[in-house]
Amino acid sequence: METPPFRELAPDRTVRPEDLLPENVIREEYGRYLEDFRPGEIVVHPRGLTLDRSFAQEFALTFHEACPLFLDAPLAREVGFRDLPLSPLMTFNITLSLGVEKNSEKAIANLGYYNVRFPRPVYPGDTLRARTRTLEVRERGPGKPGIVSVRTLGLNQEGETVVQYDRKILIPPRPPGAAVRESPGDGAEFPEENENTLFLPDLQARKIGAARGPRAPGGAARTSELLPGRVLVHGNMRTITDEHVPWTYRLGNTHPLHYDRIYSSSLSGPLSGEPVVYGGLVFAWLCGLASRDLSRDMLWDLGYTEGYHTQPAWAGDTIGSLTRILAREDGPLPGTEILQAQLIGVKNIHPGEALEKYGADLFSKENDKKSQGKEKIPEKIFEIERRLLLGKNEAE
Repeated sequence: METPPFRELAPDRTVRPEDLLPENVIREEYGRYLEDFRPGEIVVHPRGLTLDRSFAQEFALTFHEACPLFLDAPLAREVGFRDLPLSPLMTFNITLSLGVEKNSEKAIANLGYYNVRFPRPVYPGDTLRARTRTLEVRERGPGKPGIVSVRTLGLNQEGETVVQYDRKILIPPRPPGAAVRESPGDGAEFPEENENTLFLPDLQARKIGAARGPRAPGGAARTSELLPGRVLVHGNMRTITDEHVPWTYRLGNTHPLHYDRIYSSSLSGPLSGEPVVYGGLVFAWLCGLASRDLSRDMLWDLGYTEGYHTQPAWAGDTIGSLTRILAREDGPLPGTEILQAQLIGVKNIHPGEALEKYGADLFSKENDKKSQGKEKIPEKIFEIERRLLLGKNEAE
């Protein structure tokens, strides 16, 4: 196959005044306005992403993941996985990011994460794709932003669901004069999983604890010590640098709020100024900072719900986390149990100092503070509940 010779044309192609008339200039926009969402509509997001081993391990290391399942391939295989699985929060972040262009690139705010579940592991070499169904569109009056509820699935190359979650997003209405766009609905299948369904291999729970060996003086808590009612103050914090900008796009997130200073500076209100750190990165860092004490010995990350970014973060902020153990119950596999916990994120204050300063108020939902007659906590940036699958070998 041959192509025609490549000759320069621009100098001989004069730009005529009529070429610059509005009808001849295409100004591309991304994302959807409130009126563009229709309950029940399913959209297939435009890109997929094939994951390799080095990217998976780099994510785990960058976000302080301490669970060896995501770092040590021989151990992961010994436990029962066919290879080194991706950190589920990497799977979540990529899936959410792939959906930004059609779900939230015009969003004013992400209002919450709900029912996040990981029914299957993802392995190096797998390709992630995403699709979304609109659950509800709630208008709040003429000219006002509305709340859109969506359910998003992350699928592997076999069409199997590997992550499923709901999200609420604050979306602006279409401004006067903006073009009305055709519905992006694709009529695609939507293979969501039952909320209790897991497709995990036969896991050998004792292999994880045995890999760590006995606890050293001053070392991280063993799972048998993670009793309901206890609070873990995770000792290490993390200062966010400008690294958040390339990580946003590496994971596929296309919202300019997170990497375009001209865009972020053009906004009014508290988000105006430097690019805001993509919340999924904050989520992953907070979980990673907690992992040495909470999830180092887990068999699987079962999921999250009722998650809220209560304050934004910027480059230069230092973040840390605390965990409150809520419950433990029998798990779905022999010799396993489920631990449920509340994860709290803070910024520019050590988690231990935050606990001393705010006490039990730190664990109350920020959106409930007004009805309780309390002030919101300015240093608190995140709250969510999570569930982990653990082996019983240490707790017996």
